[in-house]
Amino acid sequence: MSRADLVSVWSRGWARARGIRAVENIPGGFRFDVGRPGHRVRYVLHTWEPAYLREIGRHIVTPGTWLKIDGSADDLRAALGSQWRMFETHYLMSAPLSAGPAAVPRSYRVEVEADQSRVVTATVVDRTGAVAASGRLAPAGGFGVLDQVETDPEHRRLGLGTAVVQALSDHAARRGVRFGILAATDDGHALYRALGWTAHTELASAFIPES
Repeated sequence: MSRADLVSVWSRGWARARGIRAVENIPGGFRFDVGRPGHRVRYVLHTWEPAYLREIGRHIVTPGTWLKIDGSADDLRAALGSQWRMFETHYLMSAPLSAGPAAVPRSYRVEVEADQSRVVTATVVDRTGAVAASGRLAPAGGFGVLDQVETDPEHRRLGLGTAVVQALSDHAARRGVRFGILAATDDGHALYRALGWTAHTELASAFIPES
């Protein structure tokens, strides 16, 4: 599968995981109506030329717009005007998904549920029922797209993020989904590499602030 295909699958899975239904195909990628404060619209480009990127940077001036590309922060920064602000770079990664239990310390438990659109949520809760870690997985093109895998700061360094990933992997693999895709932060990049995920490309991001 090409990088463009991987970015396309990830983009659609990301939108599905977040309940975004308005998706428009544009040259080289997609436009999503996100509709949230500070994040009204998102463009994702898997294929682009520098002139096309500069054109987008000149013509999009609406606050609350985000742009993510398959490329480096330098590529994106060079194409955009002063109204844009750079955001952290992510790393597009993939790995086989395997069935098997998610291990957590004795004072925690893992809960997994799927909604009507087959988006799966895995949650780790402590003995009081408070959420310590969570993540989501959305099916897209035969892949499982992981999103919003987060651990509460008070519960870090206990392997709970790993447990969330394994719980999602187990649920998907037992239903025939063999490969996962995600966009990792700098911090997450090292964790996922240690878990056997492979990085394919950088995903640079920028946005126009609303205020």
